[in-house]
Amino acid sequence: MDASEARHSERSAAESRNPAASPIGIAAGSLDFARDDHKTLSFMNRELVDKIVNAVLYEGYILYPYRASSKKNQRERFTFGRIYPQEYSNAQKGREPCLMQTECLVRNESHDAALEITVRFLQPLARKTGGEVWLEAIEREVKLAPVPLNASVTQMHEFTFPAARSADKEVTRSNEMICGRIELETHAIEQPIVKITARVLNETSLTGEMDNQDAVLMQTFASTHMILHAPGGKFVSLLDPDPDCIEPAGACRNIGTWPVLVGDKEKHEDDTMLSSPIILYDYPRIAPESAGELFDNTEIDELLTLRVQTLTDTEKIEMQRVDEHARQILERAENVRPEQFLKMHGTLREVRKTNEEFFNPAQRRDSAVVNGVTLKAGDRVRIRPKRRADVMDIAIEGKIAIIEAVEEDMDKNVHFAVVLEDDPGRDIGMMRYIAHRFFYSADEVEPV
Repeated sequence: MDASEARHSERSAAESRNPAASPIGIAAGSLDFARDDHKTLSFMNRELVDKIVNAVLYEGYILYPYRASSKKNQRERFTFGRIYPQEYSNAQKGREPCLMQTECLVRNESHDAALEITVRFLQPLARKTGGEVWLEAIEREVKLAPVPLNASVTQMHEFTFPAARSADKEVTRSNEMICGRIELETHAIEQPIVKITARVLNETSLTGEMDNQDAVLMQTFASTHMILHAPGGKFVSLLDPDPDCIEPAGACRNIGTWPVLVGDKEKHEDDTMLSSPIILYDYPRIAPESAGELFDNTEIDELLTLRVQTLTDTEKIEMQRVDEHARQILERAENVRPEQFLKMHGTLREVRKTNEEFFNPAQRRDSAVVNGVTLKAGDRVRIRPKRRADVMDIAIEGKIAIIEAVEEDMDKNVHFAVVLEDDPGRDIGMMRYIAHRFFYSADEVEPV
C-alpha cells in the first residue's frame, strides 16, 4: 500500500511498563495517534477526545476480579466492537459480523473541508508463561490520508499486520497475521450536506480451526472504532439532527457502531465524530472524579475499587501477575486517598429549585425508644425490613447495622439512618453519603 495513503502504527499493551511508550487511556493522558502528523489531526480539544476514545478502546480489556483464573477473564473479554474474519462470519451465517459500517452527515459550508479518518482496534496477543496463557493486546491503527469533501469520492485501503513472536526469559508473546480493508464513499446529497459511508472489513485468512474460539479471537479485530475529523466542516448529530437533516440522518445505516459528536460541548465543537461500538450520547465525557481505568463493562469506580480492596492477599498476588494494567488497578485501589474516594462516590451536578425540600435534612433527634430500649447514634441494631420496598431490603434482612442518626419526618415518624457493620465503605456512610446509608422506621430495627 502507498505510504502516502495510510499510515500504520502499533503498540503492545505489554509495553505500557514504559509510560512514555504506551499511554493507556484515561489516567495516562492522551494516546498519541497523530504523533506523526499533528497538522492533519488537530482537534480543538484533543485531550478530551483522546480520553473518550481510549476508554472505548480498552472497554472490556480485563474484568473484575482481575485474575486470569476467573472464568470472566477467560471467556468474556474483548466483547465490544468485534470484527471477525469473513470466512468465519460466513460459516456463522452472518451471526458474527465481519464488517463495521459508519454512515453520517457533515456540512461543508466552508467548501474546503477535508475528511480525516482513523480506524483503531485491539488485536489479541498471546503471552505464554510456562503452561499459562494470557491474552494481552496490541493497539492497531490505520490512518487514511485527508479526503476533500467538495467532490464525491470512492476509495479502498487495504492493510496488513504481520505475525510476530518474541521471547524474554520465561515469557513468550505471539500474534497472528491479520488483514483488513477500509472502504470510503462520500457524496453530496444536497449542498452543503455530504454523506459519508465508511466500512471496516476483516479479510484475514484463518490459520486455526474454525471451531476453536481462542484461535478465531487471535485474528479478530476487537474494540474497533473510528474517529472522523473534518477541519472546516460541521458534523450533524444523528441523535438530534438539524431540522433540514432529519430525513437524511434517519436514512444513515450504521452496523455495529454509532457515531456521536465529541469535543467540548460548551465551545460548540462539531468537527469531530467518534463512531463507537458502545452506546454513547453526543459529547460524552469521562467523569472528572474517575481516578483511572477499571476496564470492567459498565464500570462503577467506587464499587470496583472497594472490591479490589477486599481481595485476599493470595488473590492480589495473582492479580499482580496478570499484566501491567491489572497491577496499576491494584496499586491505585490500595493507595486511594479518602478525598478521592468521596469524589468517586458521586457528585450532585445540578439541584433544581423544586427539589430543595427533598435535599433539606430531616429533624434530628438525640434518641428514640424501640421495644423499651433507648437507641441513639452509635448503637447497634438488627435490620428487619417489613415493607420490602426493593431488593436491597431482602439482601440486608437480619444484618447488623450501626445507627448514624435518629431523625423525625414531617409527620413525626421516627426513622433510623443506619450503616451496615460489615460494609467496606462504612466510613463513607457515616459521613452521610448515599448508597452506604439506609433508612428504616422504628418497627424495622431490633436493638442488639
